[in-house]
Amino acid sequence: MAAPALAHEPTPPRALSLRETRTRLTQLVAMAELTDTVTLVTRDGDPRPIAAIVPASAARSAAQARADADRLATVTAGWARRLEESHRQSSRRHAAELRAVTEALAEVWAELDRRVAPGGDPALARLRAAHA
Repeated sequence: MAAPALAHEPTPPRALSLRETRTRLTQLVAMAELTDTVTLVTRDGDPRPIAAIVPASAARSAAQARADADRLATVTAGWARRLEESHRQSSRRHAAELRAVTEALAEVWAELDRRVAPGGDPALARLRAAHA
């Protein structure tokens, strides 16, 4: 039975002061390149990071992610404009169709009023009440 392959787990970022980073820059860059190690740079005496030394692949990924987000925002805005325009057109078209149906129904009711006296047909009276 074959042994399962060990998954490569990224090394947690380590923090170094700016002074130590200047002293060991060449070594830190080599570590980032060879082992994907991330080094956070802090000001002397302040634990908050001010910069990071990351592998180039990670930097490209972040830049690519920003470019993808920008491209996605542009595409989304374009589709939103198209959908809004389509909505406006369909609203105008539906309003015109509704007016035409309403006018045709008014003509039908007028013709029914001419042919059948109001109250003469109980089924027609129910339809008229439902329409009103």
